[in-house]
Amino acid sequence: MRVVHIITRLIVGGAQENTLLNCADLVSDFGDDVLLIIGAETGLEGSLLSAIEEKFPVLVLPELVRSISPYRDICAYYNLRRHLMDFKPDVVHTHSAKAGIIGRLAAWNLKVPLVVHTVHGAPFYPYQNRFVRIFYQFCERFVARRCHAIISVADAMTDLMTKARIAPHEKFTTIYSGIEVDPFLNSEQFRTKTRERFGIGKDDIVVGKIARLFYLKGHEYVVAAAESILHAVPVVKFMFVGDGILLEKFRRDVELRGISDRFVFTGLLPPEQIPAVISAMDIVVHTSLREGLARVLPQALLAGKPVISYDIDGAREVVIDGVTGYLLPPKSIKQLENAIIKLATSPDLRIKFGQNGKELCENKFDHHNMTAQIRKLYESHLNSSNVNTVDLFLNN
Repeated sequence: MRVVHIITRLIVGGAQENTLLNCADLVSDFGDDVLLIIGAETGLEGSLLSAIEEKFPVLVLPELVRSISPYRDICAYYNLRRHLMDFKPDVVHTHSAKAGIIGRLAAWNLKVPLVVHTVHGAPFYPYQNRFVRIFYQFCERFVARRCHAIISVADAMTDLMTKARIAPHEKFTTIYSGIEVDPFLNSEQFRTKTRERFGIGKDDIVVGKIARLFYLKGHEYVVAAAESILHAVPVVKFMFVGDGILLEKFRRDVELRGISDRFVFTGLLPPEQIPAVISAMDIVVHTSLREGLARVLPQALLAGKPVISYDIDGAREVVIDGVTGYLLPPKSIKQLENAIIKLATSPDLRIKFGQNGKELCENKFDHHNMTAQIRKLYESHLNSSNVNTVDLFLNN
């Protein structure tokens, strides 16, 4: 097959890692011709461009930007259309909101045999301005009619999209976002060295959170709960992994509360260091208010760590309350305190939840399984349409 993947930004993030793994697997596992088209924008999250290692060609469209920009968006559409005509793909597979809109429109108007979009996280959400939310929903409905299939990274994404009347339920297929599972399964070997690197004592119980320090990521709820937790369990230490515009704010917050010595801010770490940094943790928390299915949850479980998450989007599909961790109401602080204290004082429970999580996630999140499912979806749709790609482009 000839497959084009399109994504707006190749920053360090779950959707981007998913896309790169899918592209590489299509080449290595199936011998497909793959082209990845990306925008030029980066951010505080860092870039994944160096991770490609010439496994497949990458085309950068500077006009493809995240924010709404009518002139650039029109230029991106026509330039993308031109590149698609040159490549003549069997499949165009889009990711993220902007690339999903422009990519689907260009591919559909060119009559590409199969147009697929993956919903990693809906562009509309409850904490958004009402008019902005309505506008995004309108855009998503419009482009949903201009693709053949939509992949959700969690059943919760399908439920959210169908409830908003974006597309009928039968247009969606859930395929969990793939991960390189072995580094997490074997991460415990790095625990001692990583804890020494970040000044963590032998007896410290580390509660870790991996996310951009940004709005809606929920770091403030961990900070708000920290004093009560430390009063009950003084050996708890909190680790925030990531960078962002709120980093200095949270540094000041913990300093004003007099607990800065119990917080570690690692800054931005490259993806290859995440297994090691999770190995240094004892409990992983996820207090975001918006996420498709946060990559850190299966990563933590694969590493044998119990998880505590707010009950948002796809979290409940891996955070099985009382089995792999605790699922809490969004924005709750007292429940967060209680859950962390319970796990911090129960080493046997941490081991039990972690082992349950490993068993749940090992096959479900392997990236080769993800790609095999996506490839099967491609084949199914292309075989049912029985279309000759070259003829379509020549006649268009």
